Amino acid sequence: MKLRIAGTVNDSIVDGPGIRFTIFTQGCPHRCEGCHNPQTHDFEGGSIVDTDELWKKTEANPLLDGVTFSGGEPFCQAEALAELGRKIQAAGLNVITYTGYEFEQLYENREKNGWGELLAVTDILIDGRFELDKKDWNIKFRGSSNQRYLDCKASLESGKAVEAEV
Repeated sequence: MKLRIAGTVNDSIVDGPGIRFTIFTQGCPHRCEGCHNPQTHDFEGGSIVDTDELWKKTEANPLLDGVTFSGGEPFCQAEALAELGRKIQAAGLNVITYTGYEFEQLYENREKNGWGELLAVTDILIDGRFELDKKDWNIKFRGSSNQRYLDCKASLESGKAVEAEV
């Protein structure tokens, strides 16, 4: 499948625990004030890549603990990321997905646009819009204190947001 991305980082240590391959999707409807990645907002920007190409880069790095889907807004390209996520998990790696949506909204709309598929392959979901007035340098893997670090599997099983240990 094809995916529009802003770029990748091969050995990230800031986009989740451990060493991660991070994929920055292109296109975001939220356009949060003070966003860390404003270059990812334009839906026509970035470049088109095949998910198989991204999988090969992931597979080639034996040091990885997992893959992070960031943005932009990953849920705008949920089906392609879900396909990639299935390969990642089959290889024993974990998946973290950042989103400006809240879990409750994604859960309620999980039958549309592949949202449920992407939730199903996400181990940790970091949800919520970035809020500049709640920016906090002291929290791990999040930009503002309103954002949650969720155990996505437990959240899906219970039908409500379940916070995970950071």
